[in-house]
Amino acid sequence: MNLQQTKGWKATLLASTEGRILLLGVGVMFAYALWLGLKVLLSPQDGQMLIGVTATAALFGRAAGLAFGYSLELSHLTVILIAAVVETVFVLVVYPLFVLSWQHLLVTRWLNNSFERMHEAAERHRGKIQRYGIIGLFAFVWFPFWMTGPVVGSVIGFLIGLPAWITMSVVLAGTYLAIVTWALFMRHVTERVAAYSSDAPMILVGLLILIVVAGHFLLRTGHENKDKSQSGQ
Repeated sequence: MNLQQTKGWKATLLASTEGRILLLGVGVMFAYALWLGLKVLLSPQDGQMLIGVTATAALFGRAAGLAFGYSLELSHLTVILIAAVVETVFVLVVYPLFVLSWQHLLVTRWLNNSFERMHEAAERHRGKIQRYGIIGLFAFVWFPFWMTGPVVGSVIGFLIGLPAWITMSVVLAGTYLAIVTWALFMRHVTERVAAYSSDAPMILVGLLILIVVAGHFLLRTGHENKDKSQSGQ
């Protein structure tokens, strides 16, 4: 990226709504990272547990992160807040990057494949959600089905023409309600399995991670097979 492109990119960040959303997301991420760093300095054991739950939620999803938090006997509020911060950062960062890439204001080859998959997933549900508008988008984000998370929901909001801040408000509201719903469910499940064995909660976390990894592997394999079949035609 040359000097002129750099100046144009900085101007875009400051002038566009998507740019300001991206800056907000990066700000939240750095503030949270700073808080985790202070926790590690002041209370290393607690800090390490919080980092572990955060990493699990970021890498393997909401259910695994919540289950891991409860297996470590963290408080209900702490587990919910960690999940909320992780998913808020994802939405505030990925949504503007997708929009800026869509508008050809940002070209990142290493993100293209991920954006294409998000776009395909969004297009599959776009018609149904567009029929119900904001209510449909909120329900889509809230319902716990595969590929119906907040990031894909935010992309759908963009594709159906909702203003950025409305999309963010609806998607994040649905996300927070979904997190609370999942948290209540996972706490109940964790308590039930812990009654059988003290190791059972960690086994549950491992199973959830395995399911997520297997799901992503199958999804990636499906995309690769589809690309091969299309290139062979």
